[in-house]
Amino acid sequence: MGRRNAEMSAKRYDSGKLYEFVQSVLISLNVPEEDAFITADSLIRADLEGHGSHGVSRLPVYSRRIREGRISASPDIAAERHGAVLTVDGGNGLGQVVAVRALQEGIPVARELGVAAVFVRGSNHFGTAAYICQEAAKENMASVVMTNSPPGIAPWGGRSAFLGTNPIGFGFPSGAGDQPPIVADLSSSVVARGKIMQAQKQEQPIPEGWAIDSEGRPTTDAGEALKGAVLPLGGAKGYALALAVEMLCGILTGASFGPHIGNLYKEGDKNADVGHVILLFSPARWLDTEAYGDSVSRFADEIKQVPLSPGAEEILLPGERRFRSAGRNRLSGISLPDNVVSELEDLAVTAGVPFPPQLTQEDEGTQRGSEA
Repeated sequence: MGRRNAEMSAKRYDSGKLYEFVQSVLISLNVPEEDAFITADSLIRADLEGHGSHGVSRLPVYSRRIREGRISASPDIAAERHGAVLTVDGGNGLGQVVAVRALQEGIPVARELGVAAVFVRGSNHFGTAAYICQEAAKENMASVVMTNSPPGIAPWGGRSAFLGTNPIGFGFPSGAGDQPPIVADLSSSVVARGKIMQAQKQEQPIPEGWAIDSEGRPTTDAGEALKGAVLPLGGAKGYALALAVEMLCGILTGASFGPHIGNLYKEGDKNADVGHVILLFSPARWLDTEAYGDSVSRFADEIKQVPLSPGAEEILLPGERRFRSAGRNRLSGISLPDNVVSELEDLAVTAGVPFPPQLTQEDEGTQRGSEA
């Protein structure tokens, strides 16, 4: 009932105007215009794709940490090349900015050699791994994108959070201009910790099986879950996956790991020093481009022709739900809960930037008509 009420009270906003708002807020904090564009694009795309836990709801905490100096508004991002490997110091910049710059450094190397491995330290929360995978796919690159994060998962058998929820994304260009890339973005935990944070803000319970409290007991209370730990995906297997991502992103990059990572949501905490790993593959180096596209199309078609199980309506490819959601929300507007709107309105006053008006039903109808 609580979730239904929250959805009914949510307001809708034009994605273009929200994008301009995010960019203007960041520029008011002395974030360079291009960096503000990258961050706004990542946040708005997450909202469009139905992942509000990684959307504009993150802007208030990003803004506070920039004002405090815990995130650098204009970081000195430095990259060094070692053959097919690049190491990147993010200069404590916004995670989206650091990750995209790292991606841009890696693409020419992957084009030259067929592969590139980019190891990033000194970064922050970078939004969704899917965003980086999608940007790589625009350059006809297949990718594996990982990041560590503040403690969220307890080691298997433990009751205190140590490892991050440590997402990993896989991206593959479709080879066809009218088809979205195949993008799998998953957390090492049962659910992204941001969804629990979102539930807490909306004063909603979380489903059973998501988390444990600080005493190691199962809980449906989002606040207690944030004091405890999120459960790993697939039990011990998810713990092993989170640990592997931590080794790659925390140890091999030279960034912080586990409890040594700063938490943006914890007042007075240290800088995050998050690590990312971006692996890039350029299929054009060893495959005929047209043949690759034909193979992906055939692969996708054959998967969708698998007989459906009872009650199923359709087989979707990873990333397809995001793509469809974005199309719908560009027409109807991005839905924001009241508590997020309130935070953004307060931020607008602080930044001296006008917050966009709520869409009316007439506005939504006009938008749909203009796209018809």
